[in-house]
Amino acid sequence: MLQSPSSSIESRASWVVASVALCIMAMSFGAAWITAVALKDIAAEVGGIRSIPALASALAWLGSGIGGIVMGRIADRIGTRWTVMFGALMIAAGLALSTLGPPWPLWIGHGLFIGLIGLGGINAPIYIYVSRWFDRRRGSALALISSGSYLAGALWPPAFERMIAGFGWRQTMLWYAIAEIVIVVPLAAIYFRHPPEVIHPAETAASAGSQARVLGWPPNAVFAMMCCAAVLCCIPMAMPQGHLVAFCSDLGISRSVGALMLSVLLGTAFLSRQIWGAISDRIGGLATVLIGSAWQASAMIAFLVTQNEVGLFTVAAAFGLGFSGIIPAYVLALRELFPPAEASWRIPTLLLFSGLGMASGGWLAGLLYDHFGYYAPAFAAGVGSNILNLMVVGLLVARQRHRAAYA
Repeated sequence: MLQSPSSSIESRASWVVASVALCIMAMSFGAAWITAVALKDIAAEVGGIRSIPALASALAWLGSGIGGIVMGRIADRIGTRWTVMFGALMIAAGLALSTLGPPWPLWIGHGLFIGLIGLGGINAPIYIYVSRWFDRRRGSALALISSGSYLAGALWPPAFERMIAGFGWRQTMLWYAIAEIVIVVPLAAIYFRHPPEVIHPAETAASAGSQARVLGWPPNAVFAMMCCAAVLCCIPMAMPQGHLVAFCSDLGISRSVGALMLSVLLGTAFLSRQIWGAISDRIGGLATVLIGSAWQASAMIAFLVTQNEVGLFTVAAAFGLGFSGIIPAYVLALRELFPPAEASWRIPTLLLFSGLGMASGGWLAGLLYDHFGYYAPAFAAGVGSNILNLMVVGLLVARQRHRAAYA
C-alpha cells in the first residue's frame, strides 16, 4: 500500500541517493565490458576459443547473483555503504588478477573478485537500499539505478576499444581498476546513509502471517515462476551484449564500428529505461515485463535475418529499447506482491537467477559459435528461451488480471 503524499518518505535526498547509485553502478559494471570488447584479442591467446573469455563474463554475472544474496543480508546488518566500498576494491583486485591471462586468472578474477564479492556487494544491496528511499515513484527510481549497467555499456566500449588498440587489454584493465577505487569508494562513503523506510519486526510478523497466498497461489510458487522467467529472458538478453563486437567482426565490420554499435544498443537502453520506469509505475511490474520481453523477442529474431551495417545499427537500437525495462520491472513486481521485510532476500535471489540467465546466455553463445562457426544457432536458441519466458510471464499477468477483476 502506497503512503499518502503527505506521509511520503520521498524527498530531494531520495533522488540524490538514486543519482549517486546510478554513477556507482555505471562505474562498477564498466569492468565487465573490457572483456566483451577484447573478446577476440583474449581468445587469440588461447587458440581462438571464444568460449573462454565468454565464460569469464558469464562467471562475473553468475558471481554477482550469488554474492548478492549474502551481501544483501550483510548490508542489512552493517550498511550498504560498507558493502559497496568493499565491492569496489574487489572489482579492482579482480581486474588486476585477470591481467595475468586466460584461462584461470581471467576466470577467477571475473567470477570470484569482480562478480561474487565485487558486484555482489554493489548490485543487489543498492537495489534494496534505493527501493527503501521511495514509495510513490519506486518504479522510476529502480529504473534509474538499474540503467547504470547500460550507461556503462554506452560510455565505455568505444573508449575501451581505443585503449585496447593502443595499449592492450591488460593495461586497460589496470587503469580502469584505479578509476574504480578513486570514484566509487568516496561516493559510497559520503552519500550512502541509513534509508528512511522503517520495517517494524512486529508488523512484519503479522503481515507474513496474514499473507497466505499471492495471486491466489502459494507465495513461493509465484516467486519460483518469476525466478524461472528471469533466467529465460536473460539468456537472450546477454547474447548481443556479449558478442555483438565479435559478430560484427565476423561480418567484415570493423571492431571500432562494432563497439560503437554496442554503445548504441546500451545507450538506447539507458535512455528508454526511464520511460519503462514511468510505464511500470502506471501498469505495474509484471505487465511491464511482459511487454519488454515481447519486444526483446522481436529484436532477437531481427538479429537472425540482418547482416548489413545499417540494419544492425537499427536492430541494436531496437533491442536496447525493448529489453531495458525488464529487470527493474521484476524488482518492482516483487515489492508489489511481497511484504517489505522479504525484500532483503527475495530481490537478491531474483537477481541471482537473472545473473544465471545472463551468464548462461553469454557462455552458450560462445559455445555454440565454437561448435558451428557462426552465431545464428545461438541467436535462435535465444529466441526459443524468450518464447518460454513469454509463456511464464503471460500466465502470471493473466492470473493477476483475473484476480483483480473478481476482487
